[in-house]
Amino acid sequence: MTRFRAALLALACLFPCLALVAAAPPPRRPASAAPAVPRGGVIASIRVVGNKRIETDTILSYMLVRPGDPFDPSELDQSLKTLYATGLFRRVSLDRVGNTLVVHVAEYPLVNQVYFQGNHALTDAELRKVVQLRPRAVFTRGAAATDRRRILDSYAIKGHYDATVTPEIIRLPENRVNLVFEIHDGPSTLISRISFTGNHAFSESRLAGVINSRQERWWAFLSTADEYNPRRLDLDKELLRQFYLDHGYADYRLIAARAELAPDRKAFFLTFSVHEGPRYRVGKIVIHSSLKGMTPARLAGSLEFEKGDWYDADAFHRSIDKMEQFVRSHGYAFVVVKPGLTKDRKTRTVTLSFDVARGPRVYVERIDIVGNTRTRDSVIRRQFHLAEGDAMNADSVKRTEQRLKDLNYFSHSSITVSPGSAPDKAVLTAHVTEKATGQISLGGGYSTDIGLLLQAGIQQSNIIGSGIDAGINGTLAQKQSSIDFNLTDPYFENRNLLVGADVFLLNYNTLGTAPYDEQRVGFSLRAGYNFTNHMSQVWSYQLVSRDVYNIQAGSSPFIFDEAGYTSLSQVGQVITLDYRNSTILPTRGGIVALSTEYAGLGGSANFLRTRIDAAYYIPLRRFLGNGWFIRLRGTVGYLFNLGHQEQIIDRFFLGGDNLRGFQTGGAGPHDATTGDSLGGRFLWTESNQLNFPLPVSPDLGLSGHVFADIGALTQGSFESNSCPTQPNGTCPAIIASGAPRVGIGFGVSWRSGFGLINIDLTPFVIKQPGDQTQVFRFGFGTRF
Repeated sequence: MTRFRAALLALACLFPCLALVAAAPPPRRPASAAPAVPRGGVIASIRVVGNKRIETDTILSYMLVRPGDPFDPSELDQSLKTLYATGLFRRVSLDRVGNTLVVHVAEYPLVNQVYFQGNHALTDAELRKVVQLRPRAVFTRGAAATDRRRILDSYAIKGHYDATVTPEIIRLPENRVNLVFEIHDGPSTLISRISFTGNHAFSESRLAGVINSRQERWWAFLSTADEYNPRRLDLDKELLRQFYLDHGYADYRLIAARAELAPDRKAFFLTFSVHEGPRYRVGKIVIHSSLKGMTPARLAGSLEFEKGDWYDADAFHRSIDKMEQFVRSHGYAFVVVKPGLTKDRKTRTVTLSFDVARGPRVYVERIDIVGNTRTRDSVIRRQFHLAEGDAMNADSVKRTEQRLKDLNYFSHSSITVSPGSAPDKAVLTAHVTEKATGQISLGGGYSTDIGLLLQAGIQQSNIIGSGIDAGINGTLAQKQSSIDFNLTDPYFENRNLLVGADVFLLNYNTLGTAPYDEQRVGFSLRAGYNFTNHMSQVWSYQLVSRDVYNIQAGSSPFIFDEAGYTSLSQVGQVITLDYRNSTILPTRGGIVALSTEYAGLGGSANFLRTRIDAAYYIPLRRFLGNGWFIRLRGTVGYLFNLGHQEQIIDRFFLGGDNLRGFQTGGAGPHDATTGDSLGGRFLWTESNQLNFPLPVSPDLGLSGHVFADIGALTQGSFESNSCPTQPNGTCPAIIASGAPRVGIGFGVSWRSGFGLINIDLTPFVIKQPGDQTQVFRFGFGTRF
């Protein structure tokens, strides 16, 4: 009885379970599973149902079965999978009606338009480059999800890790859809903390100044360096490596660089774990050469370090480049310097070796240019120091890279070398990224004599990608105005020939210090050429009509003698020797320019004016870091009057740009009674300036400088037969001290989104009686 009851109880418990199993629907067959098509027989025909956009023949071409084939389940299943794999259908099924195989399809819709709503950090144009779905593309939810992920990745690169993207579908007739990405930018995900572990030789603040990423600061609102960016983190790793190697830590390695996102997704914490190792000095220096005439003693002149110096990886590599350049300059076109470094951890010294030998003969097979959407190929090719078929030369490649940068047409430019069609051939590829080459410039300043002034101009340095430079510039002030149109073709007819012209109208108070108005109307023509990579010459002709008028009562008699019209017919030349590392932002090297101007080819002016300008840049990166350098600049000029009294407006003037701390023309010979500036025939100036980075993010583009300018202007006397006679029959007295004037001050330069802004303050000056000082100067501009 007990067993019977137990059996009944077991059946009672099992019955509901069996009922549930019986009532449950059959398992769902995957879309690509074998179709429920009865086997047996032969396919008489195939009919496609449901297609509206895709041709029947196109669908049948994807099928593995054809009329006359048997109803084989495996072949039908494979056909079904193939149709799904096309990505054209959201649903496919097979059916059999008699001996006819029926293919039922439901097509994916087509994208009509793609819209973006709520986006601010990225523009519609930028987002369209990111997404893959386009109008008339086949829409799938998977593709929409992929594009959503791509948009989020783009926002992450911009520093918006809290952004949200929701794809919305608006269905339209004829199986079309509009796709709308609803976007919420969210706040920028800023770097809340940057920390270093394992550092002993350098403090956290010192290392934080080395990397490009910056910790969030309230005053850094114009910078993006405090926004987390994975690409910037990679740059930070490399900057740390270079910094340690350049300071002698040859065993340095980065253990880890972690970026942790805060739980609220609104901040990042960066942690760099480093192993510094010991600091090494230079021990032995070994130079071996197999080239005739290239002795170790001669090659040692290329070294930028000595035995006992702290090891500097950058100086080591610069020495290699200089050594190769030196050998090539002595007739060895194919040369290679193989460096070697051996560390002695016991003595903490490194042995640096240089093995100089003939390199493989490699020639330029082809030069390719990539990325120039506006600039013509010919404009870029003429910057190359190499032509197809020339011997490969690393120095020429580097010079070409610098010439491309100096064009200032591109935000990025580089040259890569890749193997050619044979072992002795190479392909050079110039990669460029175009940038805006038009410039709207604005400048301002203050003078106690003419008050506030405003300078404005529009300049385009690469008209329709031709390399032609043209612009119009003007100045407006309380007592000064000018307008100038200029046009320059640096490679006329693709030749080594510069041609240019200027047309101008100037109305201004003479240099802001004299009590009269002057008008100049005229034009100038220019032609120039390059002798070598470093030497060039430009010739010019100028024809100008000058009028000195509106002389204020009580002005110097010398100035009253200037009243009226004169003409200037002048030919001149400038020969330049330029060894700077860059013409845009030089930090190393020097430049010397000799100019002469002869007036006397007709016209009323007759003089010869000569001038030498020189500048030299000394980098301090090795000692103080990036952005530190010294600029030394000097000028010497003399005007020969050729036996005729020159006019005041043709003389040299001192002050302003050539001597900060003084008004333009505010230093030098003056009328002893009126104080009016009279200019002089002999000018000399010398400027010393230390440039340094400010302790802010490099993205801000801020740098500082301190300077000491010195100069003098003499020989301001007039010929006795040109001296205006006063009522007492004497010549007016002139204050013409030859003592040096000095201006000492400091300033800030800001390469902002509006352009370059310069601010100079010169609170310390050494002046002479009659000089007019100027403490504050500034200027700014913008690009379009």
